[in-house]
Amino acid sequence: MELSSYLALSTSTSVVVDKSPDGEFLRIDFNMSFPALSCEFASVDVSDVLGTNRLNITKTIRKFSIDSHLRPIGPEFLSGATTNLIKHDDDGEEDYGEGSLVLNGQNFERAAQEHDILVVNFYAPWCYWSKRLKPSWEKVAMIMRERHDPEADGRILLGKVDCTVQVDLCRRHHVQGYPSIRVFRKGSDVKNEHGHHEHESYYGDRDTDTLVKFMESLVSAIPLGNQTLALEDKSSNKTQNIKRLAPPSGGCRIEGFVRVKKVPGNLIVSAHSGSHSFDSSKMNMSHVITHLSFGKRISPRVMTDVQRIIPYLGASHDRLSGKSYINQDEASNAMVTVSFQLSLFVLSVCSRDLRFNSAQHNAADKES
Repeated sequence: MELSSYLALSTSTSVVVDKSPDGEFLRIDFNMSFPALSCEFASVDVSDVLGTNRLNITKTIRKFSIDSHLRPIGPEFLSGATTNLIKHDDDGEEDYGEGSLVLNGQNFERAAQEHDILVVNFYAPWCYWSKRLKPSWEKVAMIMRERHDPEADGRILLGKVDCTVQVDLCRRHHVQGYPSIRVFRKGSDVKNEHGHHEHESYYGDRDTDTLVKFMESLVSAIPLGNQTLALEDKSSNKTQNIKRLAPPSGGCRIEGFVRVKKVPGNLIVSAHSGSHSFDSSKMNMSHVITHLSFGKRISPRVMTDVQRIIPYLGASHDRLSGKSYINQDEASNAMVTVSFQLSLFVLSVCSRDLRFNSAQHNAADKES
């Protein structure tokens, strides 16, 4: 009877003040893959009932472009410094007509091969930001045509693609936000083993003066009559700050952690930009959760050892890890949002001093 009582396990529940090492903050670790969300616009946001609103957290977040099988493609995707204050020309600027070449699935590859540099504006007619860009884009196209004739010079050409018409072409280049300005260099837009095109995205101001300076910096790196230099990027460091390698695929793996206050709040992963628009009918937020945990991470070995003593412990730990939420029906992607409502509780496991209990038991044996 005494041995049975000694080996029996009992638990108790009490409500106490949280005195965990993190104080008033809680760490959330995660590793999630989004097959159809580009790293270019993937954003991790945090908000809570106390008014905290942190958008596009980058300091503790890493992003990697992935293919359709969730395999990483290339090195870490670096978003770089961005600003929501993108400069545009004032409203009411003079209409310069159609200065840029209309591109489609039939003439896109030919234009890319006939010119050392092809700069393309992927846009949507309904998009507010595309409308703001249109007059300056056409004006810049006309200026560049006058300075560098596409037929005689051949170093640069400005084009445009209507993504509401050329859906497949925009999907092929992983365009998810409008407008997206991409720079294609002759010879570097050849598909590799992953089936993507290597090119750069422009993130700078969209007023006429800035765009003209940017185009001229591209042209100046290629001496007239020496088109073999198109593969090289000899732009200035200042230009490098406003253009970066475009994501090689349409998917993204997001990993890292955030620290949040221990109050009701939201952790949101979405497509976000202060100067682009998104077509919700074409956004697919399917995802696979490799890991999602709250608080101090517990190694699998420690969790296994604890569960041997308390079998039901940890039933809710990492509950979403390994789960997949994939929308296979492209026609039903419109306005689909996957959300999880989680209630978090701090659980501490305290054991009594077994040596003290053992001494008591031995004393009882001697008395008997």
